[in-house]
Amino acid sequence: MSQIQFTRNEQPKAKPDANHLGFGKYFTDHMLVMDYTEDQGWHDLQIVPYGPISLDPSAMVFHYGQEVFEGMKAYKTADGRISLFRPDMNLKRLNASCERISIPQVDPEALMEGIVELVSVDREWIPEGDDTSLYLRPFIIATEPCLGVRAAKEYKLMVILSPVGSYYPEGIHPVSIYVEDEYVRAVRGGTGMAKTSGNYASGIKAQEIAKLEGFSQVLWLDGVEKKYIEEVGSMNVFFKIGGEVITPELSGSILAGVTRDSAIALLRSWGLPVTERKLSVAELFQAARDGKLEEAFGTGTAAVISPIGTMKWGDEQISIAGGDTGEWSRKLYEAITGIQKGLLDDPFGWRQIIL
Repeated sequence: MSQIQFTRNEQPKAKPDANHLGFGKYFTDHMLVMDYTEDQGWHDLQIVPYGPISLDPSAMVFHYGQEVFEGMKAYKTADGRISLFRPDMNLKRLNASCERISIPQVDPEALMEGIVELVSVDREWIPEGDDTSLYLRPFIIATEPCLGVRAAKEYKLMVILSPVGSYYPEGIHPVSIYVEDEYVRAVRGGTGMAKTSGNYASGIKAQEIAKLEGFSQVLWLDGVEKKYIEEVGSMNVFFKIGGEVITPELSGSILAGVTRDSAIALLRSWGLPVTERKLSVAELFQAARDGKLEEAFGTGTAAVISPIGTMKWGDEQISIAGGDTGEWSRKLYEAITGIQKGLLDDPFGWRQIIL
């Protein structure tokens, strides 16, 4: 698998305006493709022109949902080099998702080699403006043509690239959150800890309701008692209460976020106590009533840090940090993006220069 076949795109696309990228709207000229069959394992690692793929209508991904994906970013550093941020954690999590969805494990070294080559081929697509990067989307789908409820015997792995700006139009500005207490995202023992498309599909209905109510995102509660906070939208979530930062513990229904782990490490290195534990929405709103809820933010690869300015639960709505971006939200955003782009020292060794 170490040899990568390369087919150049002879009809390259015009690159978008770096000042109006949005998120996930544009895609580069090439993509990485690799196939799996039961007799050969993962094989034929290729970089080919970006374009449609052909699948049998009975491909098992369409019927039984065997799919996993990851989200990573490449950055152009201040000195003109290209870096990734903790890609080892993303590839480790990809294989954890594969394990949960019964997809064959991928050799992380071979995949990393292909990703580096793909980014190198399309390096001119990496934007250089503020709050921009090249988003990497590795994903695996079950391609075996069969109508049978079992693990497939054939798969396709692909990596596509997209130059992106801020995930939210608000940027680092605070977002409004609607506490969802009817629909649930995941339960312990389910697939909440895996990065699989079904988790996101099940959240769309609640997201639509939140939008109609005038809110940017949904705050998910646990799927059993519907009282404990789990995630916000597609991000992990943090609350600063009485000088202590609290984030829901990884209980099996919450995704182990790379940015989450980075935020915890940074906050602790700055002397802030960080606790991973169950936190009920009732406790959170009581802290707000008592004047102890000082700050709240989400963390994720796409948005990095997303401050929370307002939250609504039932008939009660609260304002956090005066509806402004909190001190620690901004400090985390500047630290993580500074490390990613080579503007700040990297004391944890998270920045991986690839080109």
